[in-house]
Amino acid sequence: MAGRTLKKSASAISDTLRRTFSSKTWEHREQLHTLTEDNKFFLKKVRWQIALLAHFGFAISFGIRSNFGVAKNRMINNFTDAYGEVHEKEFFWTGTEVGMMESSFFYGYAASQIPAGVLAAKFAPNKLFMLGILIAALLNIVTAVSLKFHPFTDIFVMVVQTMQGLALGVCYPAMHGVWKFWAPPLERSKLATTTFTGASVGVMVGLPASAYLVSHIHWSAPFYVFGVLGIVWSLLWMYVAGSSPTTHGYISEDEKKYITEKIGTVAVKNMTLTTLPWKEMMTSTAVWAIIICSFCRSWSFFLLLGNQLTYMKDVLHIDIKNSGLIAIFPQLGMTIVTLTSGQLSDYLRSSGKMSTEAVRKSVNTFGFTVEAVMLGSLAFIRDPVIAVTCLIIACSGAGAVLSGFNVNHFDIAPRYAPILMGIANGLGAIAGVGGIVTNSMTFENPDGWKWVFLLAMSIDICGIIFFLIFAKGDVLPWAREPEKEETFNEFVRRMSTMVRSLSRRTRSRSTDTNYAKMEEERVNSSEMKACHKTETPTEDGVLNETKAVGGSLEVVPEEPSQKNLKTDRPDV
Repeated sequence: MAGRTLKKSASAISDTLRRTFSSKTWEHREQLHTLTEDNKFFLKKVRWQIALLAHFGFAISFGIRSNFGVAKNRMINNFTDAYGEVHEKEFFWTGTEVGMMESSFFYGYAASQIPAGVLAAKFAPNKLFMLGILIAALLNIVTAVSLKFHPFTDIFVMVVQTMQGLALGVCYPAMHGVWKFWAPPLERSKLATTTFTGASVGVMVGLPASAYLVSHIHWSAPFYVFGVLGIVWSLLWMYVAGSSPTTHGYISEDEKKYITEKIGTVAVKNMTLTTLPWKEMMTSTAVWAIIICSFCRSWSFFLLLGNQLTYMKDVLHIDIKNSGLIAIFPQLGMTIVTLTSGQLSDYLRSSGKMSTEAVRKSVNTFGFTVEAVMLGSLAFIRDPVIAVTCLIIACSGAGAVLSGFNVNHFDIAPRYAPILMGIANGLGAIAGVGGIVTNSMTFENPDGWKWVFLLAMSIDICGIIFFLIFAKGDVLPWAREPEKEETFNEFVRRMSTMVRSLSRRTRSRSTDTNYAKMEEERVNSSEMKACHKTETPTEDGVLNETKAVGGSLEVVPEEPSQKNLKTDRPDV
């Protein structure tokens, strides 16, 4: 039985690979557009200005997320700073408590994804993106201030971390909402990868910058620095980014016409939670292929984001001052591969050499395979040079997946891309609990890193197989049909009608209950029992009537009828 199942699975994967990597030349409907744009320097184009500024926004947001992972090395350990001064540990958390402090961010991050997708589809996504980073930056400063009152504020800090996760959770869905209006179809990979490589740059810069600030100033310094950067960035974003090309302040008419003609009409303005095709979304295997890959990628990414420096310190015995600089290279490699894969993917699609599905599956398989092999190797390597090399290759190869599953939302359902991104990122953020698993397995136990890396490798392999079998590259049928439009007033009227109907049913049930109680009391009351009349003859032959009086029986003689009365008047 097991043999037949494995044989069928192998056959299905083989057929999928054969169809995916066939040498057929593909035509795209987008190529039928004949409108061209003036050839000018790319930074003069507003959509590229938005892409680069969004890149820096993601860099700041991921720098914020790396602050605690670096600062904890000084907070919970005896620490020697860059000037040779020894500082005793200030925080006496256990491994589980450290894991809870770190994972509290991901609870908020996961919870905000789906609501953020709906909000990004209904309202201006550029403003939502700005608010997410601005609020997270302000809360970063609050975190630093609150931690100074440890241990009394530990629970409050966890709440702040959760709120910070809620704020940053809107970034990916909101940015997908921005590109829904700004990215021409055959530039999606380039613009999206330029934007999302900000995450890699944020880790690449955030880790060494945080390590430098922690070593030279104080553990709280990274929280303040990245908080201020987020506030400054928000002001720049307000000026550059617009909700759409038609409403932008200084975009050229040439670029506006080019973008609007390529994208066409975007109509989801009256979308609500009740009008979305939830059943079709959540039963689509193509959607679940994206969700599974998002979880797999998030597991490895969060593992290295929060614990990379800890691994170098505990296993490779590299000092934090040096490990911060070394941490640049894995993220630098990821950035280069991500940008290259984005350019290559759009070239293969626009030239017709490969279908969209083939491109997505190719780069996705390449990225996850390289990462899985290198993470598996790290489980058995203890040499610092070889281990760091494997780490660099793992992160670099993983950059290719951003041109795979991470932009596949636009391929299968462009109208619902923010919602799909929210669902995938939200469920994928559950991988944040891996922080608890990692800290539990490695706390004062360097040998636990072997099983941490083997687990990460196994999760990556699951992502490879699932995406190869179930991913799609064309717009799905349910995404082509316009959803039922419902204005806000219609939604309010429908909800009011439901509330009134529920209220009437509640009052009706209450009235019926009261009537039933009254009837029961009437039946059970002795004073309200019905009287039954009985007739008994007397000795005189006169019928007597029996009736109840005061609960006792009394015989009352019946009044003689009129025909038995005798009078002095003569009969007629």
